[in-house]
Amino acid sequence: MSITSTQSGTQGGNQGNTSARGSEAGTGRSSAQGGPAREGSLLDRFFEISRRGSTVAREIRGGVVTFFTMAYIVVLNPLILGGFSADRAPRDVMGGWLPALQVGAVTGLTAGVMTIIFGLVARLPFGIAAGLGINSFLAVSVIHEVTWPEAMGLVVINGILIVLFGITGARTAIFKAVPKELKAAITVGIGLFIAFIGFVDSGFVTRTPAGPPVQLGTDGSIATIPTLVFIIGLLLMGVLVARKIQGGLLIGIVVTTILAVIAEQVFHIGAASANNPGGWHLNTPVISGQLVSLPDLSLVGQVDLFGSFGRIGGLAAIMLVFTLVFTNFFDAMGAMTGLAKSAGLSYKDGTFPRLKSAFIVEGFGAVAGGFNSGSSNTVYIDSAAGIGEGARTGLASVVTGALFIGSMFLTPLTSVVPLEVAAGALVVVGALMMAQIREIKMDRFSVALPAFLTIVTMPLTYSIANGIGAGFISWTVIATASGRAKKVHWLMWVVTAGFVVYFARGPINTLMGA
Repeated sequence: MSITSTQSGTQGGNQGNTSARGSEAGTGRSSAQGGPAREGSLLDRFFEISRRGSTVAREIRGGVVTFFTMAYIVVLNPLILGGFSADRAPRDVMGGWLPALQVGAVTGLTAGVMTIIFGLVARLPFGIAAGLGINSFLAVSVIHEVTWPEAMGLVVINGILIVLFGITGARTAIFKAVPKELKAAITVGIGLFIAFIGFVDSGFVTRTPAGPPVQLGTDGSIATIPTLVFIIGLLLMGVLVARKIQGGLLIGIVVTTILAVIAEQVFHIGAASANNPGGWHLNTPVISGQLVSLPDLSLVGQVDLFGSFGRIGGLAAIMLVFTLVFTNFFDAMGAMTGLAKSAGLSYKDGTFPRLKSAFIVEGFGAVAGGFNSGSSNTVYIDSAAGIGEGARTGLASVVTGALFIGSMFLTPLTSVVPLEVAAGALVVVGALMMAQIREIKMDRFSVALPAFLTIVTMPLTYSIANGIGAGFISWTVIATASGRAKKVHWLMWVVTAGFVVYFARGPINTLMGA
């Protein structure tokens, strides 16, 4: 899922609105800051740098800023999907796992290649990388039912469908069918779900032997150094993002990791285990061996496209694909719309230049992410930071993509970052996504209840799919019972019926087996 503060990029984003609108009119004006690109040059004509009121220098600077704002995903994605040993990684239904160093390599590769392609084809200053919402969904929910290759096969199918939606124009039709309040609620729910995962992974929230399902820390208090490091990292990242520091999450991850390394050297905390419950989760922050190496791309092509259909049945597999498509679909649509507006590239109807190309390439990002076993790739709202630095064209994306490819050689650094540090970033991301709640009219209970059910069902059931289903069903039922059935789009009815079957799949499978 694409993430980070919309605030981080909107500063300075508005300053480009006038020049960008002028560029769409063909005025060819450019900002005095940095000097104009040489009009008539191949580079200028291809990317429309002058027409959009930008310069080559501003595009390069914006692309660099976007990379540093997004670069945390090269560290975070391996921590979510993979591990450095079989006993400290998300295991699939057959016990399989993804080596973190390999996940880091394919994360940088896919983000680099797809962002460059996006810049060359869509010619917009948007970065593409593995979305946090979907990778968390895969690691927490999907792999308990299928293997990792089968899960990535579902991601590929999801991407193919998104490409087809983009080519046929169905993407726009589906987007218009879902009420905007539900779209916002899904984003908020995913944010709350991600934050809850961060709290649990850090030890800030734990299970209780008896009584309430969860508690604060150990016996109701913060009692371990790793959890304290999480709190410090969370506050540091929060301050950096609040102060609109470019790359605030990445800076926070680096600083907190250094703090964790020092804490481990001083206190010799060790890895968490039954005998050491206060240890580090996932990775012990110890610097050893090489920090730079050739990327291991062994995960590329490790995909089983249709294996999940045989393992869990067609209905369950289809519903998982639906969840992936829906999450990918609305995340990217919202991100691109907001970024285009921030860059001053939006038309009055909310569309923007090369809209169809952007949708199609973004869909191929999901295909490539699944094929490379790095999870679905999507447009990042973090690109707003580069836009705030003046990026207005695809040249900035080409720069960002090139830097992502270079990041593949630094994947051993991920072995130093403990899960408690990554958890802090997840909570900050969740807080940023919660901002969408302002789009929901909570004073109307017919809207408030479906939105509320969407939001709370995701973390409480540890499932994005369950939250979306609860929202769709409750929205359709309440609207119909309130006499507003005609206002419910027919596509909503189709999706709602599918979710009813999805929630009842256990009894249905039993009846079919009988």
